[in-house]
Amino acid sequence: MFTLRRWWDRYAVKAGLVVLAIGCAWTLRQTDGALVYEAYQLLTRPLQPGLSRAERLENAYVLELQERVVELENQNQKLRELIDYESKTTRPSILAAVIGRSADNWWQQVTLNKGSRDQVKAGDVVTGPGGVIGRVVATSANTSRVLLVSDPTSQIGVKVSRSRSMGVVRGQSDGRIVMEFFDKVPDVKPGDVIVTSSYSRLFPKDIPVGRVESIDLEKGPAPQAIIQLSSPLNILEWATIHPFEPIMDVDAPPARIVDDEDER
Repeated sequence: MFTLRRWWDRYAVKAGLVVLAIGCAWTLRQTDGALVYEAYQLLTRPLQPGLSRAERLENAYVLELQERVVELENQNQKLRELIDYESKTTRPSILAAVIGRSADNWWQQVTLNKGSRDQVKAGDVVTGPGGVIGRVVATSANTSRVLLVSDPTSQIGVKVSRSRSMGVVRGQSDGRIVMEFFDKVPDVKPGDVIVTSSYSRLFPKDIPVGRVESIDLEKGPAPQAIIQLSSPLNILEWATIHPFEPIMDVDAPPARIVDDEDER
């Protein structure tokens, strides 16, 4: 008994600290450190000018709602711009949303949420804010697939609005298009507006396409110009479908008219 008392008097503090440490470790494990976090918050709260946890959560929800409002306002603005643009045209049209776009074919195709049930058919012309973006190449009951003007297989008969110089534009994989002129020395300069021409068999004439960015008159076999599209295809969210009956399967200059003397 005397020995035990001596041991207790000598090691009581150490034993108590060991038991306390083991107890704290067990408690932390069972509560995943919640008690330490709460104790830290309680002790440091008077020193922190910040908000409480509940207030921070409330502010986070408010910030989320504000961001949602900003997004809705942006969408509303885009719709207003599109409606204003379409109100200036006389052709019947169908407003559609872009619901599909592959990262591998970003500049080639988009899918719209209007299809054959909405009287959309292959060959219809599709425009966006700024001008032409492509044409419908396939439809289902509720969707339509649009070949963009930036697709390398797409080609459109166009003209320089200022000088009426004619040519054909073809898509490029980087989102721009290239215009090849019919004339060897075309009247064109940077900044000129490019619109669809009456030579186009797949698009109505006089739809804005873009502006001349640069010119290469030495390019063979015909002079070329890089065209910056008017419609921002990289951020396209809404489009308008215009009923149209293609004249031919490809865009090309009209065939030479053969007169009676040539036939003889």
